[in-house]
Amino acid sequence: MKEKTTEVKGIHYLRLALFAFAGLGIETIYAFMLEPIIYGHPMADWNVPQYIIHWAITCITWAVITYFILKTSKERFGFNLFHTEGKMKIWQWICILLCIVFSLSLSYWNWGGFKVVKEFQHNGLIKFIFQYIYYVFETVLFTLMLVYGQKAFELWFKKKNIPYGGIILALTWGLVHIFTKGSISVGLLTALSGFTYGLVYLLVNRDIKKALPILFIMFML
Repeated sequence: MKEKTTEVKGIHYLRLALFAFAGLGIETIYAFMLEPIIYGHPMADWNVPQYIIHWAITCITWAVITYFILKTSKERFGFNLFHTEGKMKIWQWICILLCIVFSLSLSYWNWGGFKVVKEFQHNGLIKFIFQYIYYVFETVLFTLMLVYGQKAFELWFKKKNIPYGGIILALTWGLVHIFTKGSISVGLLTALSGFTYGLVYLLVNRDIKKALPILFIMFML
């Protein structure tokens, strides 16, 4: 299906990006409003089954939202999410590797060690498995924010070598961590990571099949 460039405007893609962001935000309603009422205590005091239920409900919600976004994008706007722009060159892979190292360094500094190791030690096997399934769905949604945010600003400004999607991701999903994590430093570091994700998306020539696993690795580590 060809993209309907004569009918679709940047605002349509930005709305999809913001819808993905709103979808991510639904978790805060679950975690800080609905579930504490149901369980009778705040998130910090949940037991293992309660955390698993939370992650399961959140993943189901995000899956439904992802389906709606992709369906709208394809049927109404004719946007080919799997479009690529040529074969990658060696320098692009080198830059991606540097982005991964940079992201890993940020995470190591923030966590005081490797995130994946710290979370396994803190959560134990069962919680760790479910949390990382949850991370997969989170990666999908923030990647959609990046993709559609990038497309929106490319249509507006006619320049394709600026990581608009990474900027959008940094200013939304990134900075909101200041409030969800209660830490300015965590929010700023997440924002910086979001911008780096935007660079990676451009470096893989907007190939979502390459971007998703790379971004998940960066987020996971």
